[in-house]
Amino acid sequence: MVQEVVIEAYHSDWIREFENEKKKLSQVLPSNAIQIEHIGSTSISGMPSKPILDIAVSVNNLDEADMFIEPLSTLGYEYVPKMEFPNRRFFRKGERKKGTHHLHVYEQSSDEWNNNLLFRNYLRSHPKQAEAYAELKKHLASMYVEDRATYTQMKAPFIQSIIELAQRS
Repeated sequence: MVQEVVIEAYHSDWIREFENEKKKLSQVLPSNAIQIEHIGSTSISGMPSKPILDIAVSVNNLDEADMFIEPLSTLGYEYVPKMEFPNRRFFRKGERKKGTHHLHVYEQSSDEWNNNLLFRNYLRSHPKQAEAYAELKKHLASMYVEDRATYTQMKAPFIQSIIELAQRS
């Protein structure tokens, strides 16, 4: 099955959708969920994005995410093991290949957790870099419309450069 890349113009309701989802998550997740953050392009005002809400949850130890499987299922999330990403746990809400929400669980002390927040926060406060990222996303989406894996892979150098800039700031 082809996993198409669809980039939509920014929707101001993405922030509200996250806040509503965060409330629901806070009510069902065990107390070992330390922090719940909106990450990814939908968390950056004005950023075009795939219409998928990315949510990050931090824990002290990644094994604690096993306790999330049942509570998250009550909200429609499915645990999707991703062996290629050993430093996170991944949950999807919505149909396979058509998810509406992606929930990522990271250890709070991990580079993955910190880098997601660094990237988001840097683009929120640096409009020129955010605009460059938006243009890159649109360009790559037009080139790799039927290949989400390559689209994602081709964004990686830009993302890494922003994380490095943020780390030096």
